[in-house]
Amino acid sequence: MARYLLLRLADAVPTVFLVLLLVFIAMRILPGDPAIAALGDMATPEQLALFRDRMGLNDPLWLQFINFVKGVFTLDLGNSMMSNQNVVGLILYNLPFTIELTVVAMLMGILAGVPLGVLAATNRNKLPDSGVRVFSLIGYAIPDFYLGALLLITFALNLGWFPINGGGTDFASRMYHVFLPALTLAFVKAAFIGRLTRTSLLEVLSRDYVRTARAKGAKESRVIYRHGLRNALLPLTTGLGLSTLATLSGSVAIEMVFNRPGIGKLLISAIAERDYAVIQGGVVVFAMFVVVINLLMDLLYIVVDPRIRMK
Repeated sequence: MARYLLLRLADAVPTVFLVLLLVFIAMRILPGDPAIAALGDMATPEQLALFRDRMGLNDPLWLQFINFVKGVFTLDLGNSMMSNQNVVGLILYNLPFTIELTVVAMLMGILAGVPLGVLAATNRNKLPDSGVRVFSLIGYAIPDFYLGALLLITFALNLGWFPINGGGTDFASRMYHVFLPALTLAFVKAAFIGRLTRTSLLEVLSRDYVRTARAKGAKESRVIYRHGLRNALLPLTTGLGLSTLATLSGSVAIEMVFNRPGIGKLLISAIAERDYAVIQGGVVVFAMFVVVINLLMDLLYIVVDPRIRMK
């Protein structure tokens, strides 16, 4: 396991380097002058020149890239061009809110989606199966930001059951604040996970060893959960990895809808203000999430199916 982990980490190094290069290039080809975006059109040439020099914008591109990579690995991404706050400090403040939203949404999606998938698979072509399939279609069809706006208007503005914005302070208030945003993301995830669980479980239940277990008189619950669901976990694990990445990307819009702190809201605000330093930091965080989640999924494959080994 340790050797496999080291090999996967080594494989991730070129990916991380490519991500950093793409982020750097993307920031440099955006139209407009970051100095003018930060200081405004009324800034004098001297002020603009001083700003560019302070932010390192006058350095050669290769030197800017080296400093950028060095800053990523030393956690020194400079200061915001707008607020002059430390970029790493801004990220560390907002990061827990995004992680919290993603984790709670995924837990809600799994706790709802897996039982729905089992219910549909064990009642194939019956009313419960039809209901789950309709639910899945609705989940796929409704944009999460639209659903979030509906939930916000209904349960926060009209009924007053949940807060309109913010992220909370202690554990109880944070769970209270995160419930509606997480429910918004979990609705779509439950639809995806439920449909994936149904498909995977139906495939496993059609295999010969499952028929043999039933012929020997095994209880249906044992057949479903021990022989069926257990062997359906591998494709489900792949789906959960993809769903986690989708939840993470979906958190950007949801944080804006619910006016909730997080990396997504920080990134959107930075884009609107052309704050290059914060944009770079936010995009790097999302990219690192992708690398880490893919690595965790690779390790989870071995836990789910020990037969999987490096060749």
